[in-house]
Amino acid sequence: MIRYRVRGGNALQGTAFIQGAKNAVLPMIGAALLAAEGRTVLRNVPIIEDVRRAVELAQSVGARVELHEAERTLVIDASGVRSPVLPAEIARRFRGSVLFVPALLHRLGEAVIEGVGGCNLGSRNLDFHYLGYKRLGAVVDEGDTVIHVKAAGLTGAPLYLDTPSHTGTENLIMAAALGRGTTVIENAALEPEVLDVIDMLSRMGAKITGGGTGFITVEGVEELRAVEHTVMPDRLDAGVFAMAAAISGGEVHLVGADLEHLGVVRWKLEQMGVEFHQQGAVLHVRRDRALRPINVITDTYPGFATDLQSPIMTVACLADGASYIHERIFDGRFALAGELNKMGAHIEVQDSRAVVHGPTPLTGTEVTAHDLRSGIALVLAGLAAEGETMISNGYLIDRGHSHLADRMQALGADVRREVSPT
Repeated sequence: MIRYRVRGGNALQGTAFIQGAKNAVLPMIGAALLAAEGRTVLRNVPIIEDVRRAVELAQSVGARVELHEAERTLVIDASGVRSPVLPAEIARRFRGSVLFVPALLHRLGEAVIEGVGGCNLGSRNLDFHYLGYKRLGAVVDEGDTVIHVKAAGLTGAPLYLDTPSHTGTENLIMAAALGRGTTVIENAALEPEVLDVIDMLSRMGAKITGGGTGFITVEGVEELRAVEHTVMPDRLDAGVFAMAAAISGGEVHLVGADLEHLGVVRWKLEQMGVEFHQQGAVLHVRRDRALRPINVITDTYPGFATDLQSPIMTVACLADGASYIHERIFDGRFALAGELNKMGAHIEVQDSRAVVHGPTPLTGTEVTAHDLRSGIALVLAGLAAEGETMISNGYLIDRGHSHLADRMQALGADVRREVSPT
């Protein structure tokens, strides 16, 4: 049982190092399994629980994987991949397991998915992944507890995504990379992480054009080779640390953060009174004035990232006036509101919309993380609250943020990660 203990009142000051991108490294581990020979080396790997689960999953299908934590490096030898089964005890805890399916289809002709895990975010299904496999020639047998995907080789086809999912885009690109002929993916995701995965696959020998346009073309090739690749910085981790500076009224220097990657998040924070200055690979963030209220509508990139909706809801609790939030991506994102209200916030939720009435002083108490993003948002709340905030289900925070307590402490925050026996 992991929990986080946060005592508020300190304005954050100093330098923090932004981790490698969670949403880039997970598909990259899946992509590494496409190479039947050689050793793939991934650098700037975030040391988070989702990466540990991905390593376990890759090992379970026969890959040799070394995670060098001090060097933040993964070495993957996929030559021994022999099992098509993604076991439930791992896959149920790790939604990214679906990213292993393309490699298993190409290497073994089948994939058996015993469970799909991750955060509880409402109606977040994976049907479009399996429909895409079917369009490429796979046979998908969906049972009550197991999904069995079989293919004696995949063939290129026109594909359309109802929503530009980054995971769906990456998955279908990987499935098409070793297929026969040409695949065109319309309404593809535009996230920087997708472009980073495309860059890695291209260096492996894949023929992919149109990244960042929403219209991606993949020409199938005979084989892909192992490569060395450095994972891009995590824009969501950068967004969280920028909001930590905002909610505490501090000034921080974020090494590795790219202001352009934040999309609309940058503009909304500036509307609230946060100042940004990019200086090479360092992003300077400061807030020294009263926070102003905002309107937020989540959207796919470059719109306001749904993963940063929970953190900005927390920041909005201190804004002078009412903020309006419309969640358009995942219908399970507002579980945070009840936890913040326990701390003294005044948040009203109706369906996919929330109104945050501010400013309200926050008071530390015992709260629960319902998913990764609400968990990190509660850490931010603790930074601004009077007294002590105890956050249970801290494992969910560890799924997405590496060495969070250490990095927060380096900025002067009183944040501690504890392992509880019960």
